[in-house]
Amino acid sequence: MRLTELRRDVLGFILDSSAPVGAYELLDRLRARRGGGAPPTVYRALEFLREQGFVHRLERLSAFVGCIDVNGTAHAHVQHEPAQFLICRACGRVTEIEDHDLARALAAAARRVGFTVAGATIEAEGQCANCLRAEAK
Repeated sequence: MRLTELRRDVLGFILDSSAPVGAYELLDRLRARRGGGAPPTVYRALEFLREQGFVHRLERLSAFVGCIDVNGTAHAHVQHEPAQFLICRACGRVTEIEDHDLARALAAAARRVGFTVAGATIEAEGQCANCLRAEAK
């Protein structure tokens, strides 16, 4: 694995962002830093980062987030590990959780209908604790 300067820049933009980042926003940031860039360049970097487990793609938002553990530390996610995300509709914050019971329940439900799950990303929308507290005031 080779983390080139371009890949490092793209990963840094994602990790520095407080919200999921779209590919074209990444391209704009890359152009501001480097003075150039094309969509295929960003997409290739994102694909590499996804393959290595450094970032996740949130399908619902068509955006990317870094792989962050419960302590807030960035890490490479083991390939094919289930990913679960809680997306706040109010502030846009995304929290990654790692619930093995949920992953096992999905695999069990799939087996009951003769399906084998090779990988799954679960995206749940709602409101985060901060937004719920602010709304209650």
